[in-house]
Amino acid sequence: MSNEHEIRKWRMILGGGENDGTSMQLSGRELQMDKALEALYDQQKTGGLGASSPNVSRWLGDIRTFFPSTVVQVMQQDALKRLNLTQMLFEKELLENIQPDVHLVATLMTLSRVIPDKTKDTARQVVRKVVDALMQKLSQPTVQAINGSLSRSIRNHRPRHNEINWHATILKNLKHYQTEYKTIVPETRIGYGRKRTALKEVVLCLDQSGSMGTSVVYSGIFGAVMASLPAIQTKMVVFDTAVVDLTAQLTDPVELLFGVQLGGGTDIQLALGYCQQIITRPADTVMVLVTDLYEGGDASRMQKRTQELVSAGVQLVVLLALNDDGAPSYDHGNAQFMAALGVPVFACTPDQFPGLMAAALSKQDVAQWAAGENIAIKK
Repeated sequence: MSNEHEIRKWRMILGGGENDGTSMQLSGRELQMDKALEALYDQQKTGGLGASSPNVSRWLGDIRTFFPSTVVQVMQQDALKRLNLTQMLFEKELLENIQPDVHLVATLMTLSRVIPDKTKDTARQVVRKVVDALMQKLSQPTVQAINGSLSRSIRNHRPRHNEINWHATILKNLKHYQTEYKTIVPETRIGYGRKRTALKEVVLCLDQSGSMGTSVVYSGIFGAVMASLPAIQTKMVVFDTAVVDLTAQLTDPVELLFGVQLGGGTDIQLALGYCQQIITRPADTVMVLVTDLYEGGDASRMQKRTQELVSAGVQLVVLLALNDDGAPSYDHGNAQFMAALGVPVFACTPDQFPGLMAAALSKQDVAQWAAGENIAIKK
């Protein structure tokens, strides 16, 4: 039976007709699955998905019935690329049948300027589903990691009475327990200093060229989470050949993402120059530059601005990608230049990002943190 199962699987992988060397006949559910795969991947045959909305709607429904959500997402992306079905994102009925995921959000961001008015509300609902799911997954670990790092960074041993952290103080002084008096002598007091409105500044500077789509989505989510923390002043800047400050939109990540226009050129030096203007406390600022470092503007000026930021005390981190897809193609020369300045350059996953920010905000060695996470630092 297992051998027959393997043959059936290979029959579906190879497709029918002249590609098939199994002589296996499919029926029932397997035949329906095969037809759904054939419509997308066998372009030599006539038929396919067709241009009409009913055909595409039926196909979207079929793949959601027959395949797990991870496979559905891959097939949807393949349909957009192989069959040029971006038109289906302009149809309300079709958009409602799509399995929402971060890649689909990136595609919608790319098309945001041309999506018809009748479809925009549906598109926002699709984006909202993905944003809500990501916020639920990523918000708590981000808040815990960042708040923990900031609390540790302001710990002091001469607190006023109302600033004493009694739990930490008791643990520290257990060795001074007085049996006779049944009490602890607090020789060392541990507390937290009075917090300013914002202890740190965070600047997220995002390359919105087309290859950075999913990284921009995740960056927008993390930006919204960090903007909710009173101990951090978070700013978000996106750029191509122009710079747009989206800080005011951080309260609504869906509107923020629709404010991003993926595609176009890249002028990193222009973005760095703008960030220099909005950073008010360099020594207390963490700047995360999300880009593949392909500079379409003045590369020497980009390097000069990078040197100025580092010399001013800004803790700069370059993320080549912030997604689960791995490191993209990037400019090795510019990466080496950054690394020579002591700027960590690497790609990380969304699950690793809270730890990265916690390490950076508490002024730990980010390169050492990355090594502990088995992240390859570019040199």
